[in-house]
Parts: sequence; structure tokens; C-alpha cells
Amino acid sequence: MASPSNYSSAPVSEFLLICFPNYQSWQHWLYLPLSLLFLLAMGANATLLITIRLEASLHEPMYYLLSILSLLDMVLCLTVIPKVLAIFWFDLRAISFFACFLQMYIMDCFLPMESCTFMIMAYDRYVAICHPLRYPSIITNQFVAKTSVFIVIRNAFLPAPIPILSVWLCYCGKNVIENCICANLSVSRLSCDNFTLNRIYQFVAGWTLLGSDFVLIFISYIFILRAVLKFKAERAAVKALSTCGSHFILILFFSTILLVVVLTNVARKKVPMDILILLNVLHHLIPPASNPIVYGVRTKEIKQGIQKLLRRGM
Repeated sequence: MASPSNYSSAPVSEFLLICFPNYQSWQHWLYLPLSLLFLLAMGANATLLITIRLEASLHEPMYYLLSILSLLDMVLCLTVIPKVLAIFWFDLRAISFFACFLQMYIMDCFLPMESCTFMIMAYDRYVAICHPLRYPSIITNQFVAKTSVFIVIRNAFLPAPIPILSVWLCYCGKNVIENCICANLSVSRLSCDNFTLNRIYQFVAGWTLLGSDFVLIFISYIFILRAVLKFKAERAAVKALSTCGSHFILILFFSTILLVVVLTNVARKKVPMDILILLNVLHHLIPPASNPIVYGVRTKEIKQGIQKLLRRGM
């Protein structure tokens, strides 16, 4: 197959995603593990959503928040992974101008939506442990509805200028993206214009949204730990910690992968480009695959709900 041309005399109407530029000959072998992870992520999240929907005992604010997390995971997976698999399976590298920037917008919005959901879930655990008597009056279905609106509005509008600034750039020649996804900086580097404003806004918006979420999560868990240490009964302390154990594991996993992606991008001259690309792809696969499994294994009510669902299907 002839290699795609980097330059064209006409304005760019589509881009070509080449994924791993230094490993073109064997990258197609990644289709099997990525396909399995994709099926696991979609299947596990769909099972969790169906279980919460059908099991009346799970119709509580905490599980509604978990449903929101599963929906966000599924959207992120469906936005990125099918195109990556199409490249590996059928060598379908072309992506239209509109589809590329739509993918960029969804990624830039839904990633902070996910971190914001983790922050709301941390507040839920804080109220449950530090103010248990007030929990039913604070964490209500109305609270979940209001926080859902907040999650959507905050994270749909603040990241919006990132793809808008990218669209306004002039793409007059290069159309080959050295990535599997339409990441903002990967696309902006192809333009003929200066994209410094684009890069600065992404940095500021990213650290403002994600940074504020992680600070509030950290503060919530400091208060939770302080409250647990005051418990006189050891069993009560263990029970209190176990109620937020699943949530803490997911936050740790999400933030660790995100931190690795950020640090490797900062040190991009020292880290091979292909490693950065693989980490970006896995960041859209591993957390969605692990989130419902962690909650399903560690949460008795969800485990029982899944067992009931399976018995109904038999």
C-alpha cells in the first residue's frame, strides 16, 4: 500500500490517522487485545446499567451516580475505539474534517465530565460517613438531577473553545495525524497558523476543570479519614472505609492513568511518540472496562442485582 501523502495543494477536507508511525508493520496485531477490552467495557457497563434499571433496591442516588459514570464511559469508548479498530481491521485511516473535530469535542467534554462525576461521588461518600443522619435529606434524587445538570453545563461549555480554536486554524497542506485519535495538539500541529492560543487554553481549561475536581476529591477524603479515625469501634471504621473503597480505587486508577498521560506528554521529547499514542488509546479503554467490574465485585447490592438479572435470563 502506498504511504499517504503529507501535503496537498487543496485545503484539507479530511485527515488520515496513522496511529503508530514507527510500527506500521505490526500495529494491526493490537486489534485483538483492544477488541477484547472494548467488548469487556461495553458489556460490563451495559450490564451494570441494566441491573440498576431493573433492580428496585438499587434505585438510590449513589447508584444513579454510578449509572452516570457508566454512560460517560460508554460514550468515550464509542467515540474513540471503533475508529481505532477500523484502522487496525480494515486500514480505514481517513476521517472527515467534521468527524475529527466532533471526536475532539466529545473527548474534551466527557473526560472532565467523568472527573466531575468522581468529585460528586466523593461528596456523596463524605456525607454518608461524616453526616450519616443527614444523608437521606442531602443526597436525594433531586440532588442527583441538579448535579447531573451541573456536570453537563460546566463541562460542555468550558472545553468548547478548544475544538473551535482548532477549526479556525488554516489547514493548507499536511493532513496526516500521527495518532489514533483526533487529539487537539496532534491536529493543531498540522495547521499553517500559530496555535499557541489553542495550546494555552487547553492547558488552562484542563487544569482548571480536572485540577479543581481532584482538589475537592482530596479534601473530601481528608475529612472522611478524619471522621473514620475518630470511630471508637474498629468494626465501624472498617465498615465506613469499605463503603467508599470501590470509589477510591476507581479515582486512584483514573487519576494514575491520566497523570501518566499528562507527564509523558510533558516529556514528549524523552518518551517515544508511540508510547504516548498507546497510553491515550488505553486511557479510553481501561477505566471504562475496570469501573463496573470494581463496583460489581466490591458492592454486595450490585453483585446480588447482577445475579438476579442472570437468573431472569436463564
